[in-house]
Amino acid sequence: MEASDVALLIPRLWAGIVMIAHGTNHARSLDGTTRWFESVGFRAPRLNALLSAVNEIAIGLALILGILTAPAAAGLAATMLVAFWAIHRFAGFFVFHRPDEGYEYVVTLIVLALVIAMLGPGAISLDAVLGIDVALDGWAGAAIFAGGLAAGAGLLAAFWRRPIKEKDDQ
Repeated sequence: MEASDVALLIPRLWAGIVMIAHGTNHARSLDGTTRWFESVGFRAPRLNALLSAVNEIAIGLALILGILTAPAAAGLAATMLVAFWAIHRFAGFFVFHRPDEGYEYVVTLIVLALVIAMLGPGAISLDAVLGIDVALDGWAGAAIFAGGLAAGAGLLAAFWRRPIKEKDDQ
């Protein structure tokens, strides 16, 4: 085992843990998540809340296990693009701008997803065991990542509209 394989495992594990934590949080409070999705402008908020929870947990598990790593990284990028566009971009760069929180965190996860997709999962992964680790990295990983961003943009186009503030909020 090479040091580079361990180095590739670390960001996969961290990103996977982050995604599972977010997905689990959404699933545990599905009614609250649904209300929140509606409040930030999503149509079909219950469907989006449920899909968000399931997708985030699945993406996290795939990253941790290193199975279909590039598509999992693309899913991470898609999720963070949606979060960036629908919520975080309005608050500016820094995450400590409350209550909306800036976009530094979600963009950092998008960049991390691109690195994971392009470098691949390394030897400590189910992709390596299956012999598909090299087939899905490099430029193929970048293309899969780009597909994830396109999927996130498609979700936004289909389901999100910037909420209109009430007269008292203007």
